[in-house]
Amino acid sequence: MRPGVSARTIATALYSKILDQRQPLDHLIDPLSGDVSYQALLPRDRRLVHAIVATALRRNGEIGAALGRLIEKKLPRRAGCLPRVLQIAATQILFMEIADHAVVSVALEQVIADRDARHFKGLANAVLRRLIREKEEILGEFDAPRLNTPDWLWERWSETYGDTTTRDIAKAHLVEPGLDLSVKSNSETWAERLGGIVLPTGSVRLVPSGPVDELAGYAEGEWWVQDAAAALAPKLFGRLAGKRVADICAAPGGKTAALAHAGAKVTALDISASRLERLGTNFSRLQLEVETVAADLLEWSPTDSFDAVLLDAPCSATGTIRRHPDIARLKRPEDIASLAALQERMIDKAVDLLKPGGILVYCTCSLEPEEGSAQFDRALALHNLTPLPVDPAEIGNLAEAVMANGTIRTLPSHLPSANPRLAGLDGFFIGRCQKG
Repeated sequence: MRPGVSARTIATALYSKILDQRQPLDHLIDPLSGDVSYQALLPRDRRLVHAIVATALRRNGEIGAALGRLIEKKLPRRAGCLPRVLQIAATQILFMEIADHAVVSVALEQVIADRDARHFKGLANAVLRRLIREKEEILGEFDAPRLNTPDWLWERWSETYGDTTTRDIAKAHLVEPGLDLSVKSNSETWAERLGGIVLPTGSVRLVPSGPVDELAGYAEGEWWVQDAAAALAPKLFGRLAGKRVADICAAPGGKTAALAHAGAKVTALDISASRLERLGTNFSRLQLEVETVAADLLEWSPTDSFDAVLLDAPCSATGTIRRHPDIARLKRPEDIASLAALQERMIDKAVDLLKPGGILVYCTCSLEPEEGSAQFDRALALHNLTPLPVDPAEIGNLAEAVMANGTIRTLPSHLPSANPRLAGLDGFFIGRCQKG
C-alpha cells in the first residue's frame, strides 16, 4: 500500500478493535506488545495513526451525528469496513488539518480493497464530498460537549457535580492535553528549557513537538511523565526520608518515583510482573532504587508493617478521559459497581499493612463518588482511622480542589488557561488518614 493508505488502514483497524472488540488504545499502541501492523509503521506514521484514532474517539458523538445526517438509510450489516472507513475519513475532514481530496482518495481505496464494502464506493464518495461542502454548517449546529459524552456519564456527572460543571468537564475532554512532567529539581529551569510552564502544584507542563524520549533531560533521568493531579498524592505524606512505604498498584511508577525521590524505602507492589519490569527499566533511567513485588495485594503477606501506604486503586478511570478518550467508549455503568467492590477489599488490606500511627493515602483517577469519597468514608467508619484533612498549601494552594472535609477532588476543568492545551487536570479523588 501507499504510505498514506497504509496509515489510514491501520488507523481504521485500531479504531474498529477499540469499538468492536473493546480493546484499549494503550494496549494496541504498546511498543512491546501492541498491534504488529502499527509497530511496523515509520515513527511519523505511528504519530499520525495515533492522532487520527484519538481524535475519532474524542469526537465520536459528533462524527456519528454528522454521518447520520448524510446517510439516509441504515447501512447493511455486510458493508465490511465501510462504517469505520467513513468515520475515520470524517474525523480528518471535520477535525484535522489534512487535505480533503487526499482523505477522500484514500478512503475510496480502502473501500475498493474490501470485497464487502466495494459495492458502496459511490455512496462513500458522495457522503464524504457532501461532508466537505457542508462541514461548517453541520458543526455549527452541534452541541459538542454533550454529543461527545455518553448519556450515562453525562447523567451521572450532572447528579454529582451539577450541569455547569459537567459541561465544563465535557469541554475539557474535547482538547488533547499537554504533557505534564514531575521534575527532580529546578522546575523553573526545566520549564524554560523545555518551553513549558510551571503549574502551581510544581509540575512542569508543555505542549510537546516530538517524541517524549527525545526531550532534553529524559535520558539523564531528570524527570518523569505524570499528570499533575496524579503527582499530588505522594506529596501528602510529609517527610519520608528513611520511612518504609508500600506503593500499591505501583505501575507505571510515577508516584513510586516521587516517593523514592523523597527518600522513602519503597516497596512497589503490582499484580503485573511485566508492568513492574517496565517500572524497573524506568527507574534505572531515573537512578532511583525501589523494591518491586509482583503479587495480588489481597494475597500478599509481607513480614513487616509499613510507616505509610499509598493505594492508587484500580478504577473506571473516568477522570482520565481527556488523556484516554477510549475510556468513554469502553466503560459501562456496571464496571463501577464491580470495581467499587474490589476497592473495598483492597482498602481493608491496605489498612492491615500499616503500623499504628501509619499514614494511608487512598486515591483513584475516577470521577465517580462510589470509587472515591464513598470508599474513603466507608474506611473511616469501619477501621480505626483518623482523617487528616489536606491544607491547600500542601498542593500549591489549589484551593478549588480541596473539599470541605479536607479530601481532594480534582476535575478536568480545573486550572483554566488561555491555551486550552495547557489547561486542566485528570479527575482524581485523594483522601488521607492515620491508623490509630
